[in-house]
Amino acid sequence: MTSQVESSGGSPSKDGLREPIGSKDTPSINDSATEETPLLRSASGSDIIESISSATSEPSEDGDSPDLDTPNQRVSRGRAVAIVLSVYLLIFLQATNMSGITMAQSTIAADLDSYENAMWFTTAFLVAMSSSTPLVGKLASIFSPRSMVLVASALFALGCFVTSQARSFSVFILGRVITGMGGGGSTALAIVLILELTTKRKRGLYVGLMNAGFTTGVSLGAVVFGGLISVTGWRALFWAQVPLALIAGLAIYFSIPASFSSSHRSKEGSLLAKLKRIDYPGAIFLTSTVVLFLFGLSNNIQVIPLLISLVTLIIFVLIECYVAADPIVPIAVIRNRGALLTCLAQLGFMAARWAVLFYAPIAALAVRGFPPAASGSILIPTNLGFGSGGLLVGWLHIRRAGSFWLSCVVSFVLFAASLFVLSLASTPDVPIAVYVVVVFLNGLFTGAALNYTLAHLLHLTPPETHYVATSLLGTFRGFAGSFGSAIGGGIFARTLRESLEKGFEGIDGDPGRDRAELIRKLIGSPALVYNGGLGAREHEIAVQGYAGAIKVLFQAAVVLSVIVLVVQAATGWKGPADKVKDSGVEDEIDGAGGDQRQ
Repeated sequence: MTSQVESSGGSPSKDGLREPIGSKDTPSINDSATEETPLLRSASGSDIIESISSATSEPSEDGDSPDLDTPNQRVSRGRAVAIVLSVYLLIFLQATNMSGITMAQSTIAADLDSYENAMWFTTAFLVAMSSSTPLVGKLASIFSPRSMVLVASALFALGCFVTSQARSFSVFILGRVITGMGGGGSTALAIVLILELTTKRKRGLYVGLMNAGFTTGVSLGAVVFGGLISVTGWRALFWAQVPLALIAGLAIYFSIPASFSSSHRSKEGSLLAKLKRIDYPGAIFLTSTVVLFLFGLSNNIQVIPLLISLVTLIIFVLIECYVAADPIVPIAVIRNRGALLTCLAQLGFMAARWAVLFYAPIAALAVRGFPPAASGSILIPTNLGFGSGGLLVGWLHIRRAGSFWLSCVVSFVLFAASLFVLSLASTPDVPIAVYVVVVFLNGLFTGAALNYTLAHLLHLTPPETHYVATSLLGTFRGFAGSFGSAIGGGIFARTLRESLEKGFEGIDGDPGRDRAELIRKLIGSPALVYNGGLGAREHEIAVQGYAGAIKVLFQAAVVLSVIVLVVQAATGWKGPADKVKDSGVEDEIDGAGGDQRQ
């Protein structure tokens, strides 16, 4: 073992830990280990490690670093179970609020007399959730994550209560905004807890569990809301979440020891000192950018809010780079090519995924003739695949810290391939069993890709920026729903209209006024294809129109997937530790060359 150390160009220290090349300092416990790194241990070396971490693990037989099996914080098994179940519940509740509202929307709109503004029931929640996520990630490095979880769950509960008591549209939207803020905070803090309480070897598994909680909520939210709303009314569906959110938040708060402090938390100080460190101008302009961007994409695309969001984004970047003493988004993240490209790739990737979630049920309804109540069941296999994909790669593959560049690229390729097959399978001639398998695989590759990209992002960014970087990734994923619905909806509607107009014109040479009205209704209500009293020829044209429009939409999503594949590939595979290592090797070579010249 000693010969290995000497031949590698480093010198063994007295405690058995090899000094890095070109450095005389004691190595950090967080330094990356390679297969060539010696793992000699002695009493003094153990003392050093134990002074940094709360516990140590013996080196594994395969030569991995002990740091792979050492979490930043330790809790007892009972506390760990309580935290996992409570975080799962918070993520589940958040997801049900995204999908369940679609089933309650008509009833709520009628009760509040707000038919024309019903689209804001979902949009307000998504905007608040996306805009709050990066802020919470930063606040978790200033305040205790233990306290932040309690605040997030309390906000979620308060939002649900306000929503349930709303007697007007404005109060209802206020409740949805507060709920979204709590939901965004819960997502960001779930990642923080995973980073702090799990080992690097099991981190991917717990990210997969978190994604499984999300997809379970999305899948069951519409089912639960749709099944109970006629029995309990819509208000009970919201106030029933209040005690659940509070119980989950309190369970996490009391399960985390009072001594818990995130490993990247800012230096201690009074509450006033912590409040002074917050970058308020940066927070205002970041939130404004997110809100304006999503508002511009909501319903019809609005150019002015999108342009203003670009201006506020530029101001935000200038504040972070030149004004803020403690930026909301650290400069290391803003200038990190891999982090920014990962976020952009996630935006396009999830926009393509949302095309499946939005339009696969429409394909079941208008192309295959599923009953309206059962058309949403097509999402069950794809969401089952989503949860399985994240869990499988987390359990079997993401068992180390490091680059997952190739895994990201492969999963993106498989996702694009499944989208292309899905575009060809969205016809009434393809057996339903084949369609179910394809949507399952699309979900499987999505779940795997999200887990891989998160693991790779952690490799590309410095550890002290992980909270904000992962929160920023969540924000871009949140953009995708509005981005996908706005862009994808426009492509689908234009293609469907052109197909219907051309088809009906072929019947009698002129669509006519009645045909124009029929086209308008068919575009707005896919259920009319099989339940609208259409003639045989009209029905055939409508089915072909929907099948063609869905095919074009999914193939456009394939093109987008290829673009984001290139963007994701451009993130590279080297993180900060790799670059430092390479720099050290170059310094050693230069030094050796100088010695020879002397």
